[in-house]
This record gives sequence, C-alpha cells and structure tokens, in this order.
Amino acid sequence: MRFVMVPGGWQGGWVFDEVAAELRGAGHEVEAVTLAEVEADRVPNLDDHIEQVTAIIEGSDDTPIALCGHSYAGLVIAGVADRLGDRLDHLVFIDAYVPDDGDSCWSLTSDPFREMFIAGSRGDGRWVAVPEGLDPRAQPQSLATFVQSIKLRNTANPSYQRTYISGGEWPGSPFLELTERLRNDPGWQVHEIAVGHNIARRDPLGLAALLQALS
Repeated sequence: MRFVMVPGGWQGGWVFDEVAAELRGAGHEVEAVTLAEVEADRVPNLDDHIEQVTAIIEGSDDTPIALCGHSYAGLVIAGVADRLGDRLDHLVFIDAYVPDDGDSCWSLTSDPFREMFIAGSRGDGRWVAVPEGLDPRAQPQSLATFVQSIKLRNTANPSYQRTYISGGEWPGSPFLELTERLRNDPGWQVHEIAVGHNIARRDPLGLAALLQALS
C-alpha cells in the first residue's frame, strides 16, 4: 500500500514523521506532503493545494493508494478524489472536514476556529498566523485556503473505501456531529483514537496501526 498523507492547517509533512516511520517499517510506501506555503508574490488557495496533491497521485505507479488528510486537508483530499477517484483504494479523513459541493473550511468549522482565522489574518488580510501551541516548524497559512468553496462533481457511489478517524471530544471540535452522522452511514468505516485533534503527534503508533489494518 502507498500512503499519501496531507497535513492540516499550518503544518507540514513533518507532522507525520513518526507515523510514516512505522508504516515504512512495515513495508509500505509513504509520501507526507507539505502543501504550498508562503511565497513572496502569490497566495495559494484551496484549488492550488488540490492541484498539488492531484499531481502527486497522477505521478504514482499502480500501487494501491490510501489518500489521508488531517483537519483542513479533508477538503484537499475530497477535491483530489473528485478528480482521480479511480486511482484511489482508500480515502481516510483524520479528524477532518468532510465537504459536500460548495462547502468550505469556513462554512464547516466551529465559531472558535472562525474567530481564530479572523484574528490571525489581521496583519495583512492574506495570511493566518500560526496559532499558539503548534510546532515551531508551522507556517502561516493563507486565508484563501480556509474560505474558498470546494467544487465537487463526482461524489456519488465512489469506487474507493472511505474511513473517518475521530480524535474524540476536544474543546471547540467541529467534528462531533459529523462523526456521529458517519457512524450511521453504511458507506463509511468510523474509528476513534480519543487523544484530541492532533492524532499523528499524540498517538502516532496507534494511528499507524489503524492505517495498516485498513490496508
């Protein structure tokens, strides 16, 4: 199995380092993506991130692919699956947003996160500053990625399996109602690693074990 892992807001592929090491040790291929970050002359949006990951999938061989996204990256992997669903074996949302056509991170998130986006972008109106408490390697993320609506056209009867991994209940979580809804949807597998939002950092071995079981 080849795992392509996409991080949430502000974070880079490094957030999956320990998970990737476990998966590689078990014989899997892993590519942990760092999405387009700060550039001097342009501000990336959601479409740019979708296109970046789409290019990675298009450049892959025929090894079965599990495309995984954390938090904001749920929108990214949903956009990639809409374009290249026939290339995927599994789509894995890790305490992440699961959008319908026209949704955005802004529309799906909770009020505390909307307030964070606004407060964090007051400096220039383009970049959302890194929230307190994140890894020192984290980078500002463009406000455009959080507010742009996703365009989905091919969501009916996907050929790939869909899994949701919940981090359980944590303050301000926008995912609790979503998790319960998906538990009752026969088109989804739902699992829980109740360590909070940043599962890859807080329980990398548990996440790696669950991903291996899905493969």
